[in-house]
Amino acid sequence: MPETSTTDRTRTPLLNLITQESMDQDYQHVAEQRAAAGTTGDQAAARASGRRGHWVATAVVGVFGLLVTVAAVQTSERSGVTSASRDSLLRQIDQRRDQAADLQQRIVRLRELNIGLQGALTDVDDDERSTTSRTQRLAGAAGFGPVSGPGLVIAVDDAPDGEAVRDEDLALLVNGLWEAGAEAISINGKRLTTRSGLRNSGAAINLNGPPPLSPPYVVSAIGDTRTLQADLIDTSTGLAFSNTADALGFPVTMKVDDDLTLPAAQLRAPRHAVKGTAEQNRRPDGKENAP
Repeated sequence: MPETSTTDRTRTPLLNLITQESMDQDYQHVAEQRAAAGTTGDQAAARASGRRGHWVATAVVGVFGLLVTVAAVQTSERSGVTSASRDSLLRQIDQRRDQAADLQQRIVRLRELNIGLQGALTDVDDDERSTTSRTQRLAGAAGFGPVSGPGLVIAVDDAPDGEAVRDEDLALLVNGLWEAGAEAISINGKRLTTRSGLRNSGAAINLNGPPPLSPPYVVSAIGDTRTLQADLIDTSTGLAFSNTADALGFPVTMKVDDDLTLPAAQLRAPRHAVKGTAEQNRRPDGKENAP
């Protein structure tokens, strides 16, 4: 291994030392510049930051003041609106109370009126039922209403020798039944009324208009079956009919029927009578004639 000379050993550390010192001085100079520059930048930044902070604080205070002002204005307006709304609601409540009181009074009046009308309706219904019942009774008695009930059925035919039953023969039987207590009578399904009349037209017998009756003549009479048959023979007209039938040879049959139904007669309008005025209906004594 070659030996290193003393000159080489002393020269190498010196060169390194010079180089290192030179670099250290350069580094130190750069570091001092940077330190000086950094200090100046920090101060400028601090001053800029201070100015920005002042403006930000001013802006925040201004915005806060604006918000407070707006909130105060809105609160005042809302307070006025709330007060007005409360007054309006109170007035509406009072109006509704008055309306409710009026409606309540009207309900009371209507209830009283309804009670009165119900009473009047009850009276009218009673009158209607009474009138309907009376009309039916009168119609049944007059022959213009259908009736039903127990009674007698009497059949009369012409004599075998040709002797015909005439209207006066049937009239004797009918009158005898009325006297015996019959309530309704029909002949061959034709109802006798207060206006009925038996009339001969040739050999035919007419009752309440056409068509004429033809034998055998079936006379149906509603009445008390316990007494009607016996009372018929006890009447003068009933006895006369029985004697005539025996003398002329009319076949006569009689039976009891517990469920007879007689139809209503057809109501015919008057052909000559007309409804007059009160003056025309007034009698010489000043009273009005019955309609």
